[in-house]
Amino acid sequence: MSEVFATTGTIAAIATAVVPQQGSVGIVRVSGSEAMALAQTLFHAPGRQVWESHRILYGYIRHPQTQQLVDEALLLIMKAPRSYTREDVVEFHCHGGIMAVQQVLQLCLENGARLAQPGEFTLRAFLNGRLDLTQAEGIADLVGAKSPQAAQTALAGLQGKLAHPIRQLRANCLDILAEIEARIDFEEDLPPLDDTAIISEIEKIAAEITRLLATKDKGELLRTGLKVAIVGRPNVGKSSLLNAWSRSDRAIVTDLPGTTRDVVESQLVVRGIPVQVLDTAGIRETTDQVEKIGVERSRRAANAADLVLLTIDASAGWTEGDREIYEQVQHRPLILVINKIDLVEESERKTLQSQIPNSKSKIATAAAQNQGIDALEVAILELVKVEKVQAADMDLAINQRQAAALTQAKISLEQVQATIVQQLPLDFWTIDLRGAIQALGEITGEEVTESVLDRIFSKFCIGK
Repeated sequence: MSEVFATTGTIAAIATAVVPQQGSVGIVRVSGSEAMALAQTLFHAPGRQVWESHRILYGYIRHPQTQQLVDEALLLIMKAPRSYTREDVVEFHCHGGIMAVQQVLQLCLENGARLAQPGEFTLRAFLNGRLDLTQAEGIADLVGAKSPQAAQTALAGLQGKLAHPIRQLRANCLDILAEIEARIDFEEDLPPLDDTAIISEIEKIAAEITRLLATKDKGELLRTGLKVAIVGRPNVGKSSLLNAWSRSDRAIVTDLPGTTRDVVESQLVVRGIPVQVLDTAGIRETTDQVEKIGVERSRRAANAADLVLLTIDASAGWTEGDREIYEQVQHRPLILVINKIDLVEESERKTLQSQIPNSKSKIATAAAQNQGIDALEVAILELVKVEKVQAADMDLAINQRQAAALTQAKISLEQVQATIVQQLPLDFWTIDLRGAIQALGEITGEEVTESVLDRIFSKFCIGK
């Protein structure tokens, strides 16, 4: 392994979030051959408590030299191999906040442990055979999940629902490779290969890879979510739309134009998809320096968003200001939201519809009356092709790294088929088949490089 992940020695880290005056419990995790000795040095368990694996002891953490009391705590003992890392692991369950866990961690470092690198506990679990790479990535996804559906998909990965089909595909490729190599080594003693059967088997493997690749879009949506910017002229109802959608009063709503001077953010979950909604300042020409800053931030938010909701005021009609904003954002994925529809007659609605550009989705809303929100959500999901995503296997959602490896495996299998059709020697068949086996092995970690491990585990938090 690289120096970043030198997995020797005993490591320690704070395993819970450290927030001032928040949280009732803070945990310091220690893993390695000296974990038990370190715990016995720092922790005093009164009475006749038994220091056995998978027991929780009550007691006090003291400075080993001065015997100064640091915290009243619990000690959790997990001896190898029945632990997260398959090493001896102890956890000091201290009082929450900042000082207790920081002092306990410092005592651990002063008495033989070193500070864990990001993801090193999970890396050790992988290297010791406790987890494969898909399960390790599932842990990271679970910690970072932004919706219940994202959490469920992460749990599926953690339970091996992705690793199992990948291993089966790799095993099938290995079987084919064994058949080919047997003919190379013992050609005179075995019947010739059935080219048609080999191609058929490869096609089945490629079809399963294609099915797994179809979950990539869903995986990206669940992990990163959507960023949606609400833009428009001042006083068209952008803040009312945000409040109605989020069912809260995140944004100030008044009859005065230009009330919103900055970008107001709200986090929503729409049918399992995390959505970050940005209510922006009204876009218009202004001499007010503060409002100018807000307008510029609105433009930047629109350009950075995955989707733009251009909101117009139905009672004011399609104005020159609306047209100017439309020209600025029409290159983005866009939905036209015709708000305040409750303030106009049917004839006025028809006139307005004829004035608005026809090339984009249109949704009528009355945000102040909480009308049209459901239709807006449906339009958003259709625009980002969530229907197609939801048609994929709901238990699986591959990430970019896994998708890249699956794509490489599929390309290699296609090259094997081309080699067979061209009737090239058997040695040529094995080259690309080995490439497919290598790519599939990279997904689960059966074949993996240090650089891949560095990239994966460096994204973890310190104590995980």
